[in-house]
Amino acid sequence: MSKLKIGFIGTGNRAKQPGHMGYAMAYQHAEAYQDLESCELIACADIKPENAQAFADHYQLPNMYLSHAEMLEKEDLDIVSVCVWPKLHAQMVFDCVSAGVRAIHCEKPMADNWADARLMVEQCRASGIQLTFNHQRRFGLPFAKAKELLKNGGIGSLQRLEAACGDIFDYGTHYIDMFGFYNDDLSAKWVIGQIDYRKENLVFGAVVENQAIGYWEYENGVFGLIATGVGAKGIGAHNRLIGTDGMIEVGATDGSHLRIMRKNSSTWEVIDTNGENLHGPNYIFRAISNLVGSLENGVVPELDGKRALQATEIIFACYESSRRHARIDLPLTIDDNPLVSMIENGDLISEV
Repeated sequence: MSKLKIGFIGTGNRAKQPGHMGYAMAYQHAEAYQDLESCELIACADIKPENAQAFADHYQLPNMYLSHAEMLEKEDLDIVSVCVWPKLHAQMVFDCVSAGVRAIHCEKPMADNWADARLMVEQCRASGIQLTFNHQRRFGLPFAKAKELLKNGGIGSLQRLEAACGDIFDYGTHYIDMFGFYNDDLSAKWVIGQIDYRKENLVFGAVVENQAIGYWEYENGVFGLIATGVGAKGIGAHNRLIGTDGMIEVGATDGSHLRIMRKNSSTWEVIDTNGENLHGPNYIFRAISNLVGSLENGVVPELDGKRALQATEIIFACYESSRRHARIDLPLTIDDNPLVSMIENGDLISEV
């Protein structure tokens, strides 16, 4: 049986200190594909010659390109990993669709506006192409065990999900996606939110707020709450699951990765996560193994684009609520990124 041919768009520079300019995620993707016998690394593309060459040399790739379009034209690829900045995701995905690849695995967040996020999913679905986004925390033991505790009745019926992080768009996409993971990937009914943007704040070239709060209700009556920036301190834990008979925390303030307070107890019980924390290790290995296996077996992958779209809708609805000063009933009917539009229109108050 022939191996799946893998290509990469955007290699990054692993020699640089990782941060808000990039993490060279293509290297992590490549390590995961390389771990699978069914995959063969074929080619990469990056606009910086030194980055493309370093990646190609490291993985001994047959070919490297300075243009993703040229790579897609010349190579017969099965799977393409898209590891560029968010504002470029949509065009890269559209070009992969046109090239006829079988699957696309894209970094998060999905896109820098709501229209592109929707269109990526729509085009891939219409073309029969598997589209996934790298919300890899679904494969982490702290999160998986939290869900297991919930489903086994450890805190009764789920009432509310809470998250704290740096921003809604980049970091928050992980935790809003995790809310879907805990809550059977149900859709939200409405969203209300407020943001503060008093000075420029860029993550991977994308504008994010300085502080925000968002609140919403899912179809089953479970509520979601997220606080970002300095307001994140008010929640404390990275994720909190509140039920009728207790609560679960992932990334707790005491440093534990997972803990539960059960019914009629006033103390926390720390749950073993086998050394795994909020970030890994091996989450991306499991994520890519799942998407490759799903492609081979014709099943829906855990990181399916439709699930990412549900989280992205909540993100842009939070921004839209701030723009309209009102609750936003879903589905979301805008096309733009309300935060960017408010900045461009001078609607947000900045520090002098």
